[in-house]
Amino acid sequence: MKLTWLGHASFRLEIGGLVLLIDPWLTGNPMLEPDQHPAATEGATHILLTHAHFDHAGDLPRLAKELGVPVVGQFDLMAYWEEHEGLETVGFNKGGTVDLDGVKVTMVNAVHSNSIGSDTGPHVVGTECGYMIAGEGHTIYLSGDTDVMADMKIFNDLHAPDIGILCAGGHFTMDMRRAAYAAKTFFEFKTLIPCHYKTFPILEQSAQELIDALPGVDVIEPEVMRAIEL
Repeated sequence: MKLTWLGHASFRLEIGGLVLLIDPWLTGNPMLEPDQHPAATEGATHILLTHAHFDHAGDLPRLAKELGVPVVGQFDLMAYWEEHEGLETVGFNKGGTVDLDGVKVTMVNAVHSNSIGSDTGPHVVGTECGYMIAGEGHTIYLSGDTDVMADMKIFNDLHAPDIGILCAGGHFTMDMRRAAYAAKTFFEFKTLIPCHYKTFPILEQSAQELIDALPGVDVIEPEVMRAIEL
């Protein structure tokens, strides 16, 4: 299994013979150079989306059409893009699980917001979410954009994820302190990867506070376009 950070909250996950592009924000992403875009998306089989904000889905309709791959996500949002953009989608909802050729993806709750920009202002379609991704003997908790939630205890009781990908940049999501609290209080991660940080000055620039707070966890500060073997 390989996980590659594309900057911000975007990832490339190679798991079970699939290549999942998670919240792939390419155009305008200050952490990902234009000449890195082809390698970031090469061989993609699915796009997995947590919500529709521009820094997660700004490239989505174009990218899905160019790559010819389905978009997996919350039902109402998928129905919107299927109707308005003609995209192939896999729509489901919180508590539901879809089997992507042997990789099982369960949608879980997140606490954030969700909207698509339009000429008349933000257009709310569907809701934000996170995911449990199970394959190759591991379960990954992908938090999406969220704050700490008591729901996280239920997530761990039901799924026992050994790998966490947590938003931790603050301002729009949990910061490092809150992400550390979530990890210590609700989960038993062996590996933890922070995201949604460094991108802009308003966000936290280092994960050191998270590292210091979790001495028994392998906290990996990802580097853009450098694969992490899991």
